Amino acid sequence: MSIAIKRIYDAPGKNDGKRVLVDRLWPRGLKKDEAVLDLWAKELAPSATLRRWFGHDPSRWDTFRHRYASELDAKAEHWRALAQEGARHRVTLLYGAKDEEHNNAVALKAYLEAWLKDHGPH
Repeated sequence: MSIAIKRIYDAPGKNDGKRVLVDRLWPRGLKKDEAVLDLWAKELAPSATLRRWFGHDPSRWDTFRHRYASELDAKAEHWRALAQEGARHRVTLLYGAKDEEHNNAVALKAYLEAWLKDHGPH
């Protein structure tokens, strides 16, 4: 299994594999024609309501992860192929947040890896 996370502002690496932006909003200060990515998967981002509530407040992290997982449970059609690809090939989830420990890409990676552990690649 090979799902990685990386800030979209960091230089692409030769081992990034498929690069997928998982933010609902386009990252500030980054021109779309300068971004190195294969897919912008807005539908995998937390809802606007959840994103605003969380506000990258570390004290809300655990609750955010649980609420985000509930949202993801309802949209498996958007993430299942990505999880399966991550089981076979390198996938890098890209995000724009400054906080490298408390962001939706970290939560999404954990969610996808847990699903793959329980279900395996199909």
